[in-house]
Amino acid sequence: MNWLSILGLEAFVARWRANLMEAAIAAQDRLDLASLEWAEQKKLLQQMLLLSVALVALTVVALIMLSLALLVHFWDSPQRTLVAWLIAAGWVVGWGGALISLLSVARQAGSGFAMTRRELARDWRDIKDQL
Repeated sequence: MNWLSILGLEAFVARWRANLMEAAIAAQDRLDLASLEWAEQKKLLQQMLLLSVALVALTVVALIMLSLALLVHFWDSPQRTLVAWLIAAGWVVGWGGALISLLSVARQAGSGFAMTRRELARDWRDIKDQL
């Protein structure tokens, strides 16, 4: 004897079962999306770390070269001064390039998990609409 059928709950249970299966599939999709976005975020963080190390190294070298340029500036020959300042300017340009690259990657990393957040917000809105 099927009590669910007798009590008229068979359709209710079937609906709940379908809803649970759909929820499980949706949850798996969200986890897959989060996993993909985490891989992208991790790659951006690695690039940011590498560029940060490069920026620190270039800053040290730039400061050393600027110091050397100041010392050489007081030597006798004007050609030595010009060369020292050009070398220091080259290091400063390299430092600026590394800084611009770091800021660019940092801006990209700031919007991590955007698709997952958007999808979860849409899901939450749909749940609220159904209630």
